[in-house]
Amino acid sequence: MKHVSAWLALLLLAGCGPQPKPPPRLMFEGLPVTGSLADARRAGFTDCVQPDYISMRCRKHGVMLEGGGPYEAAVDLIGGDGGGGFYEVVLWHDTDQYAVYKITEGLEHAGWQNCSTATPDEKGDQLIYTRAGAKVRISMDLSYWAKRRLRILPQTNTRDRRC
Repeated sequence: MKHVSAWLALLLLAGCGPQPKPPPRLMFEGLPVTGSLADARRAGFTDCVQPDYISMRCRKHGVMLEGGGPYEAAVDLIGGDGGGGFYEVVLWHDTDQYAVYKITEGLEHAGWQNCSTATPDEKGDQLIYTRAGAKVRISMDLSYWAKRRLRILPQTNTRDRRC
């Protein structure tokens, strides 16, 4: 029981620090990749819920990208009021796990290169698309448990695996 209480205390403290300023707005094909809550709302991400006291998720329905869709899209904002902004946009299809492949086909046709983060002894993790000069990279789940997602991230995000 002590371990659970300590973990809960750490979780609560994590939400008590100063909230970061939102990152500058970055757009890709009409979708906000980084920015503030206002940026997300201006782009149509108006279906917002606060799942806890330290975050907010705003969704947009019927998103079209690279000739595919309609998809669901979401941005996850820092802070219960979304004041810390967001650092990626996520797309998925509610009923078809393979629908996001239409986006990757469009990217390949437009000259984007891809690589996999998988190692020889693994089945795979992410398929990452990049293009010289692009301010974003696109990462699609290869292995998944629920809905296959496709994330659009700024090139400056160094926390995620790269090829």
